[in-house]
Amino acid sequence: MQSCEITITGLSHDGQGVGRLADGQVVFVPDLLPGERALVRIEPTARRHRVLTGQCLQRLQDSPLRRRPPCILADHCGGCSLQHLSAAGQLSSKRDTVAQVLQRIAHLKVALDPVLASPSELGYRNRAVIPLERAEGGVLRAGFYRRSSHRIVNMNHCPVLDPRIDALVAPLKADLEATDWPVDRHLSQGGGLRHLALRVGHHSGEVLITLIASHGSDGFAGLSELAQGWMRRWPQVVGVLLNLQDKPTNALFGPTSKLIAGRQWLSESFGSLRFQLACDTFFQVNTPQAERVAELVLQQLPRPGCQVVDAYCGVGTFTLPMAAAGHHVHGLEVHPASVQLARLNAQLNGLEQRARFEQGPVAEHLTALLPATDAVLVDPPRKGLEGPVRQALIEQPVQRLLYLSCDPATLARDLEALVSGPYQLDSLQPLDFFPNTSHIECLAVLSS
Repeated sequence: MQSCEITITGLSHDGQGVGRLADGQVVFVPDLLPGERALVRIEPTARRHRVLTGQCLQRLQDSPLRRRPPCILADHCGGCSLQHLSAAGQLSSKRDTVAQVLQRIAHLKVALDPVLASPSELGYRNRAVIPLERAEGGVLRAGFYRRSSHRIVNMNHCPVLDPRIDALVAPLKADLEATDWPVDRHLSQGGGLRHLALRVGHHSGEVLITLIASHGSDGFAGLSELAQGWMRRWPQVVGVLLNLQDKPTNALFGPTSKLIAGRQWLSESFGSLRFQLACDTFFQVNTPQAERVAELVLQQLPRPGCQVVDAYCGVGTFTLPMAAAGHHVHGLEVHPASVQLARLNAQLNGLEQRARFEQGPVAEHLTALLPATDAVLVDPPRKGLEGPVRQALIEQPVQRLLYLSCDPATLARDLEALVSGPYQLDSLQPLDFFPNTSHIECLAVLSS
């Protein structure tokens, strides 16, 4: 194995330090920061896409932005890759990442606004889905994965979780360990428990506990009694569910959830609105930051009483604030359970007349709606806009297009097509929804 000194000049998309060897080859090294010099061991078997990976043997010069991580498992857990970088350093790095990706992929030089920091650096996640496994002797392990692996880092606390669900991890783990239930997250031994899922209403404090397993409650003797005990022990727990996921896929939740105790949903407020949330439907995990985004979206709509399409609308997170502000909004969403909740949430807030929802692929409904639409909000998954959606927006441009992205690379790809067509990019606001990780979201505002 080759060892050499390397100076780190940047961060990769997943938070690894990036440097170069004397011959120009790129090396990715975990846990190093820009400006740091280190003795690094190069891993010759880890070459991929003409880059190398390395392991830091000794830091020879530290960055002034390096800090002691707030989590004792930061050196092992792959959940948070930037805990060793100061809060200010994280914001600066994320802004640089967005600018570099836009330049490299879309050839756009954009005057980015400063990153909108999260109101809280820790304790912000309102949801956790925690892998489970049994070690030798029946000891239950629960925790997130090591970087680039499926090996669990056993934990009892996670500082980025909302403290109200973080406090439940250790006692729930102890109760599950005391059972003789099978635990088999990879479905390699016949199945069993796979994940522990926790969700809390940031404003309401209500909690849902969900066990994700490969089979029904018949294989988990005493589950009902245990669930009733949890609800007595923690009054904030309003429901305990068993979700069935018997497929060996990357989808954490299966299509069916069985109620074990309490109710299937928790109540939450978002701005001035009331929402019901299920265990498995998408909702922004950083509630205060999402509320600020809702305000930004409202500020960018071109006039009062707009006709708006909210594509990839989920349970109506941004649809309903726009409707409550007097706009007429048509939400599009592929997941039936989310659409069902979105309609229910519209009814809860008396907004059925101004918020309508269609279930199905966005591309199937968008083209017919665009001629009568003033503004479109798109909030796609990480893969970005599908080709037909992007093409429909180009062929039938709207006055204002708002693009909320969770991946700068796919955002850059889509922006390149949009600004080569009928749109101009008016502003781009980076948003830190996930402090201590390398993830960054952006709100791009375009006009035609």
